[in-house]
Amino acid sequence: MQTTRVTPVTASALARFNAASADEVIRTLLTCLSSHHWAHRLASHRPYPDLPSLLAAGDEAAYDLSPDDLTEALAAEALPPLPEDTYAAAHTALSAATAAYERRFGHAFVICLNGLPANEALDHALADIRSRLANDPDEERAVAAEELRRLARNRLTEVLQGCGAVTPAPPPRGRDQPRTTHTRQTTQTPTP
Repeated sequence: MQTTRVTPVTASALARFNAASADEVIRTLLTCLSSHHWAHRLASHRPYPDLPSLLAAGDEAAYDLSPDDLTEALAAEALPPLPEDTYAAAHTALSAATAAYERRFGHAFVICLNGLPANEALDHALADIRSRLANDPDEERAVAAEELRRLARNRLTEVLQGCGAVTPAPPPRGRDQPRTTHTRQTTQTPTP
């Protein structure tokens, strides 16, 4: 059995986040949730005394996303990549389900799969898509916003755990550039 070790967020990682330039922090935050409003709000409220305070601020900012902010964030999302050994039929099933979802709701299907074993992620995603296809558009927008909030929270934690510093981030991804953190479990070890 493989043991997962979570790297704690150190005070120095948070200190570097708090001390980084606003532009650098915003670029980093946009990798967590592609909403400029969300990123600017979190950056402008620094310094944060601890990770729970930062995560609470991120949650509050995510709850306050306007419909336009939510549209911006959803536009940058893509489905998580499937494990390489996944059967072709599973790829086909997921592709068909997401296409139906996107036709119905006009945006990418988002789901936070953090904490699930990789061998359960596909089944969970397929079941969730099928279930959520029955939602009305307003109800689904609220569900998608909650999934984005959960993703942002996990990604923000991973950014601070990853290398212990805020580093220049790549520009936000488009739909053709999947984000792997949907299913990635934190298994990093401390950086010297």
